[in-house]
Amino acid sequence: MTATTAPARRRETLGEFFLRAPAAGPALALVVAMIVFSVSTDRFLELDNLSLMVNQALVVGTLALGQTLIILTAGIDLSNASAMVLATLIMAKLFAGGTPGVLALVLGVLVTVGIGLVIGSLVTKIKLPPFIVTLGFFTMLTAGDKLVAGGQAVPVTEHGALTWLGTQRYLFGGIPVTYGMTVALLMYLGVWYALTRTAWGKHVYAVGDNAEAARLSGIKVNRTVVSVYVVAGVVFGIAAWQALGRIPNADPNAFQLGNLQSITAVVLGGTSLFGGRGSVLGTMVGALIVTVLQSGLSQLGVDSLYQDLATGALVIAAVAVDRLARRQR
Repeated sequence: MTATTAPARRRETLGEFFLRAPAAGPALALVVAMIVFSVSTDRFLELDNLSLMVNQALVVGTLALGQTLIILTAGIDLSNASAMVLATLIMAKLFAGGTPGVLALVLGVLVTVGIGLVIGSLVTKIKLPPFIVTLGFFTMLTAGDKLVAGGQAVPVTEHGALTWLGTQRYLFGGIPVTYGMTVALLMYLGVWYALTRTAWGKHVYAVGDNAEAARLSGIKVNRTVVSVYVVAGVVFGIAAWQALGRIPNADPNAFQLGNLQSITAVVLGGTSLFGGRGSVLGTMVGALIVTVLQSGLSQLGVDSLYQDLATGALVIAAVAVDRLARRQR
């Protein structure tokens, strides 16, 4: 009798690894960028500068978290930043009019949730493309922001619930940390758990990968998509809270490119624009990549226009890599 030998295990290719772990590539790019800027600048790795970069990434990173959920279902939201700005204006104006800060905060979040519910309903019930629906909402909300503000910013003059996330403490006696950072981290952990450990998360990925196959397997596709837009609405409302914590001034002209910046963070984090693949960890890394790139290039004296060119090139490269990875799969 001859002994049978087990078939040799095929080695995983680099492309298959990055397909299985889409956040690995962005994480590697972030590490490389930090090493390069730490060597080429004097104060890049100082604690104050690192804290500042994280603070700068908070609002866009929170917007990108909600955007990730929507893109995972093969959708997109071009109106998220405009909805967030509207929420900041409503919170600030209500507070200025005598409404308690906590109530103003809740009402502002309810506004973004309501917008998400309407968008999700239009996408699922009337079958309108998410791009068209959110483009229309982007236009309407941008005009609505200016109408609500009356052409001027609304300051939050008293420290309280609306500005609480901007409160800074020192961790271990020397690391500057704001409550906003803690809330953002808890949000990312919560969404990560929902996507990876619950049936709802599996349904989100299934709908984004193949909506028809998900429907045939018993998943309520429309209900899942609407729930995603509603949850994203909650996230965008908290992003408004983050924005007031950073700068206690509701400005109708703020975050005009927030929608594109959030999409950039999602794409750089390895989430596929075609749906069904990606992670919130990757999105967090993507938001940090954008901030690290801008901070590092600014310290090197590079003009902001060239910073935008570099970011745009990274986005195109990230989408191209995702396309090639899907072809290989």
